[in-house]
Amino acid sequence: MRFTKKIILTGSAGQIGQAFLNHLSNSEDNYIYALDKKKSKNNKENIQNVEIDITKEDEVLDFFSGINGLYCLVNNAGIGVFTPFLSRTLEEFKKVLDVNLVGTFLMSREAIKIMIESKSGKIINIGSIYGVNSSDFRIYGESGRNNSEVYSMSKSGIIMLSKYLATHFASDNIQINTISPGGIERKQSKDFIKKYNIKNPTGRMGSPKDLLPALDFLLNEQNGYTNGENIVVDGGFTKW
Repeated sequence: MRFTKKIILTGSAGQIGQAFLNHLSNSEDNYIYALDKKKSKNNKENIQNVEIDITKEDEVLDFFSGINGLYCLVNNAGIGVFTPFLSRTLEEFKKVLDVNLVGTFLMSREAIKIMIESKSGKIINIGSIYGVNSSDFRIYGESGRNNSEVYSMSKSGIIMLSKYLATHFASDNIQINTISPGGIERKQSKDFIKKYNIKNPTGRMGSPKDLLPALDFLLNEQNGYTNGENIVVDGGFTKW
């Protein structure tokens, strides 16, 4: 039987989201709800593109009203802000928390309600190494950019939310874990990439493909005992 596993993926239009979506849709077992504020352009028959603002409770509730049965929720949606701390506006601060934490909370709450009914399910939250360690401002050079305190707060919050939910809903056969990526190469400056690579024992930045083995491990239906973990995928960056 095709499409036996329903998977919800938020942030599906972003760099990591697109890699996840392409990978997950390669299996005929999977039917993916690809959620984003901007619809994904992927038109595979096992992908349903959904335009949604996950920070809006009414939109989240409306979406879940049409979901019957759920294998996994991947909370991948997230944003950052890179202006200096002393220039941080309250609007910027709240926006990051809304997307990264409030959105993850709303999606998880509604997904767990469905999973409790079937006594099974998985949630995979996407954290960050900056939810584990403080960012090293030295690798940002004179650009004026730096990873923000609110991004770190939000990602640390996601890691702790995963642990809380994992312990409270394990008895319902629901596993909830986090994947925390290191720096993913996209369009950073050459100076930043060079400094990042020097600090990383592996000698390079990551790519979305580096996250796929961890995703597959947590998605595996035979993996019913890994719960509340934060899997750091960073090439050893945080191990110095």
